[in-house]
Formats: sequence, structure tokens, C-alpha cells
Amino acid sequence: MSADSLGLSPQELRVLCALDTPIKIQDFLDAIPMNFEKGKDTHQSPRRVLKERRAHCIEGALLAAAALWLHGEPPLLMDLKAREGRGDDDHVVALYKRGGHWGLISKTNHATIRFRDPVYRTPRELALSYFHEWFMNANGEKTLESYSRLLDLSRFGTAWVTAQEDLWWLDEKLDALTHYPLVPKGNRRFIRRADPMELKAGRLIEWKESDPRT
Repeated sequence: MSADSLGLSPQELRVLCALDTPIKIQDFLDAIPMNFEKGKDTHQSPRRVLKERRAHCIEGALLAAAALWLHGEPPLLMDLKAREGRGDDDHVVALYKRGGHWGLISKTNHATIRFRDPVYRTPRELALSYFHEWFMNANGEKTLESYSRLLDLSRFGTAWVTAQEDLWWLDEKLDALTHYPLVPKGNRRFIRRADPMELKAGRLIEWKESDPRT
């Protein structure tokens, strides 16, 4: 994707051009505050993330996808779904590939469901790497249920990169994707809840909601 065709300003392009590796993209996302949507729910485009300097998971994934696309890689998202009715949120990540193996970029406030190095043979292996640490802090139930087919954002042109409106239509696209279960049929009853040490580690967060920057 050429820089000109994305419709970004010279200043915005300078930021994204500097993010020329997955590690640099992840470092950038880690450095900006978490978007706790204090005023209203948001679904910011990469342009708005660059302006506001805060993001939640899908907003971070979109910025990562735009940066990867700018540097000649496909802008790929994967949706990770939690079990319904458990009060847990889904998570959206951007995927990349190195040496035939998959890695991912993740904007999260938690200590575990973060960046993944490119050592996974398939997107399924990537999703499974989150299973053990994806649990509810209240009772330790492991709630990661499924992962989606990859969504290539290049199918939708470039308007999502600079949109001023919230991109709720992308949520609908992700929800409509085929999702593949991670827990073998009948094996849910064998899954151990997180133990007290794991629960303690799971309570670690990167950004506090009381932080005025969020």
C-alpha cells in the first residue's frame, strides 16, 4: 500500500512510517494509554487513535493493521470470543507473519493476552496460546471459546484508516466471520480453574482507569 493512497497527513505518516516492525508497533501501543471510553463507547480509526493517543483492543488492532499495510503487509485481524453469558469481553488482534510463522500485536490492559512472537504455525496455535491465561478474575473460569477466520481489511478500501465516525460496521463484520471452537467437544468439564497465584497475577493491569490520560 502506497503512503499517498492511505489519505493520512504528513505528520500521521511520519508516525506510522517509523513503526516498520511488529515490535515497534507493539511498543507504540504499549506506550499510549488505555481507552476506557469514559465519555461514550468508541470505535476509533487509526487517524483518531493517533490524534487522541489512547486506544482499546480493536482500536489498537486497527492501528497495527494500518502500519503493517503501509509497510507492504496485509492488514489482518482476528477476533477471539469469550463464552457467552460469562461477563467477559472479546478481544481483537492484528496478525503478522515472519519466516512462515504467525505472530500477533495486541493492545490490552492485562499482563497476559499481549504480543506474540512469530513462532506459531497457524492462527489456531496463536489463539490457543491465550487459552490458559484467559480467565475471569472473580472465579478463575477459563472463558476463551473460539477464534475467527482472518479478516483482511484491504477488502474494504482505505476509508477505515482515516474515518472520523466510529467504525461500528467493523464489529458486525468480525461477528459475522466463521468462528472455530478451541475446546474439544466434551472436554470443558476437565478444565481447571485458575489457582490463587494465577488469579493474583491476573489482577495486574498496565493502566488505571483513574489515570487522567486514559
